[in-house]
Amino acid sequence: MDCHGSHGPRAKFSPEALPLFSEGIHLILSRWTALRLAVENEWGGRSSRQKFDNLVVDLISWFTASKDILYIDELETMLDENMLASFNAEIEDGSIEEVAEQLMTLHEECLQGNFESLLSLRSSSSTSGAVSGSRQVVDQNEDDSSDDDMALDVDMQEEKSAVRSSAIQPSLEIRIQNGVCGSAQEPNHASDMSMDANVEETKDAGDGWTVITSKRNRGRKSR
Repeated sequence: MDCHGSHGPRAKFSPEALPLFSEGIHLILSRWTALRLAVENEWGGRSSRQKFDNLVVDLISWFTASKDILYIDELETMLDENMLASFNAEIEDGSIEEVAEQLMTLHEECLQGNFESLLSLRSSSSTSGAVSGSRQVVDQNEDDSSDDDMALDVDMQEEKSAVRSSAIQPSLEIRIQNGVCGSAQEPNHASDMSMDANVEETKDAGDGWTVITSKRNRGRKSR
């Protein structure tokens, strides 16, 4: 069984490190594609967001309350069982192991007063927000431009129809139908967890279960 830390007394967080560690857990889980899909699609019902928050609290407690050695296999089991119990989702894309590894690394660094991983997570989240905002602006500009072009086309069609109608049959009623085109908004998940590329397919396994699979076989990692 893989473990992190030594067999001596467990180190404790400094007062300033604990809230930073909690923030890091929230950022890591927010970037976990499988969990994000479960929350956004309410696989756990209307309380899916609350279940996400509960998982954050449970993980903080697991890392800070236990006096025993922390084993990564136990953390993987905890994440796996939570996804099954809270969201009826069986994760088979290997992302549970990756998330557990990130959490363990974050824990060790924060205990040592090293917040590089947290700063990296913050930076990635800020970049994702900026990219998403830029896409929304571009999409809005494209929509406005499309609407202007459509309006111009309609005006030209009206003028042509009016001239044609006046020359042939002045009393002819002209009806112009204007279709509205829309574009779907792109999702805000850039850089989402490094595990995004792993998720290849979600499917209904029957009996209310959702299975997330990957072409890459899931396996236990040995350290």
